[in-house]
Amino acid sequence: MVACIRRITNGFAKNLTVGRFAAVVLAIPSAIWAQESGNGRGVPVVRDAVAYDSMPALHSIRPVPPPIDGVRELPRKALPGRIGSAAPGGVTETLVQDNAPVGVAGAVGVGFDGVSNVNGVLPPDPTGAIGPNHYVQAVNLSFAIYDRAGTKLYGPANTNTIWNGFGGPCQSTNNGDPVVLYDRAADRFLISQFALPNYPSGPFYECIAVSQGPNPLTSGWYRYAFLVSNTKMNDYPKLAVWPDGYYMSMNQFNQTTLSWGGAGAVVFERSAMLTGGLARSIYFDLYSVNANLGGMLPSDWDGGTANPPPSNTPNIFAEIDDNAWGYSDDQIWLWQFQTNWGTPASSTFTSLGTLPTAAFDTNMCGYARACIPQPGTSAKLDALSDRLMFRMPYRNFGTHQSMVLNHTVDTNGADLAGIRWYELRNTGSGWSIDQSATYAPADGQHRWLGSIALNDIGDIALAYSVSGSAVSPSLRFTSRAAADPLGTMSQPETSIVAGSGYQTHSAARWGDYAHMSQDPSEPATLWFTGEYTNSASSASWKTRIAKLVLTTAPPPPTVYSHAVVSGYKSSRLNWLENRSDFSWE
Repeated sequence: MVACIRRITNGFAKNLTVGRFAAVVLAIPSAIWAQESGNGRGVPVVRDAVAYDSMPALHSIRPVPPPIDGVRELPRKALPGRIGSAAPGGVTETLVQDNAPVGVAGAVGVGFDGVSNVNGVLPPDPTGAIGPNHYVQAVNLSFAIYDRAGTKLYGPANTNTIWNGFGGPCQSTNNGDPVVLYDRAADRFLISQFALPNYPSGPFYECIAVSQGPNPLTSGWYRYAFLVSNTKMNDYPKLAVWPDGYYMSMNQFNQTTLSWGGAGAVVFERSAMLTGGLARSIYFDLYSVNANLGGMLPSDWDGGTANPPPSNTPNIFAEIDDNAWGYSDDQIWLWQFQTNWGTPASSTFTSLGTLPTAAFDTNMCGYARACIPQPGTSAKLDALSDRLMFRMPYRNFGTHQSMVLNHTVDTNGADLAGIRWYELRNTGSGWSIDQSATYAPADGQHRWLGSIALNDIGDIALAYSVSGSAVSPSLRFTSRAAADPLGTMSQPETSIVAGSGYQTHSAARWGDYAHMSQDPSEPATLWFTGEYTNSASSASWKTRIAKLVLTTAPPPPTVYSHAVVSGYKSSRLNWLENRSDFSWE
């Protein structure tokens, strides 16, 4: 048995093995110095987790019941340069797919309600992932676990239930901004939320728990608390799985004033977290690299052990840039986070350059929150059009690597929301835009707050919120088969759940994100969770969890009135036909 020494760091009780204790103590002065004097120059800040332990099986832990004390809004600050900006001379959308496809629609295999507003907060931030036998969902401040049929097995409980007995702010606070991931290669679940014990002052933490097996109820969990910054709030943290780490993007705000503090990027030591060992983090504060960076997402590896990224491939971070924000083009800007756990101080975060896109306009309602209309009320909802939407799934299909991403745009210059989506590809010579389009059927309804993913076969599904003068806030999805004409969502729009009523809270918050995830057991199937309404109320939001079964048979030829279509790619069709796990039906 390895002896342990217990010490107190930043208010946490921390267990450290004797063999590593001296190294950690010696590292503390240099880590603190790097944080205070190195940030903003692209200098990595290396830290050990301030606390970590192993908890018993979750089903043995009494859930902390969610308290309700009125309705309160959780913080989200605007990104820099977005407020009131407008594209020079306006924008003409050239990629709008605005008519109905005639292919075979996907289907909702299973659909059931997830956690509702049991904590009395806005927004819900729904996130969730499917494992072999369980779906784990979290919303702001609460989580629950379901079986595949939708039977609730645990919760809803305050998310800090997972840190019961851990000590420190991960246990004593329950601040939200959750992310749930299923690490397919490791067969584990991950759940995280931030901890802001002295908000709006620092320090600011990220709390991460990793299940010790595929059953989130009967497995124990390895629990971690990481100091992100003493001076900058880690708002809107978005996590992703990669072979060499769990990566996180965040929008930072300076303590006390909550003025803009720049983008931040962090990697957590996945290999140690999968065994419950002392894990490190490597943090880049990007404010002085470029103060306007923000709204980034890291690439999230969906393929599992059968399809890993090429060896030593850095994690890719991406953001969208509207030329109205001071850039020369509408573009996607890519960055790479190259981690070196052997010499963490040698890790780098560097630009890969930009990918010019077809023109888009992100200025929905001058970025005011009250934007998306609802029937029966003058109250409106937040379009959240200033950033990429969670997640950016990554796949390695052998002949090429792919990433998909989406964001909300104004499709007609009159604040009609649609969703611009992209597939980026790397065939060995770098990343490029393989296809893109703006999904906006011509029915006058608004589509926004999307989540997009590739299944194991290469099909793409896009799910989103829908609302307008005749449609209460609802959830729908569309999809395309891998061999379909480029730049089209070829499968007809399918309802996930039809809403009713509307939300009247003056904060107008909606989302702030939704979540599509791959089913590890069914190659063609994806799962989605998002927000909808079923009553007229201030903030009685609901969430829905749905299994989306995609159709892989090629649809009949379709003509799109504005879509840029370059026809079938024979290499893509040949790739599908040559796969041993795929056949035409």
